[in-house]
Amino acid sequence: MNEDRQQVGIDDLLERVRRTYRRVEPPEAYTAARDDGALLVDIRYAALRERDGLVPGAVVVERNELEWRLDPLGSHRLPEATGHDLRVIVLCDEGYASSLAVASLHQLGLHRATDVIGGFQAWRAAGLPVEPCQPPRAP
Repeated sequence: MNEDRQQVGIDDLLERVRRTYRRVEPPEAYTAARDDGALLVDIRYAALRERDGLVPGAVVVERNELEWRLDPLGSHRLPEATGHDLRVIVLCDEGYASSLAVASLHQLGLHRATDVIGGFQAWRAAGLPVEPCQPPRAP
């Protein structure tokens, strides 16, 4: 083990990560997705989407698949992952996991990636559109 490595707690890590880009408030995210072609990506897990609903027009990509689905050079990318200049706005439940996800997307070269301050909960509190999550249909 390398004793020279600095130990960092999650709060410090979040602070460091967030200093590297500008986060957006829910109304700005809404306008960017609606009017400016930004890709809004919901990384909440299924139970939260089922409990709280969905943001209309957001692409749902669970956190553990995010890099594979948004890498413009990847073989498993979404059709929406059109290039490294794509503006991606990540939405998690409260705005914590999304910050770490953005750091990872920046490492992939998606330099315009950002996240929503306060996440889905702030989106909903701002009165922005939310629709019920439709349960999966039985085969």
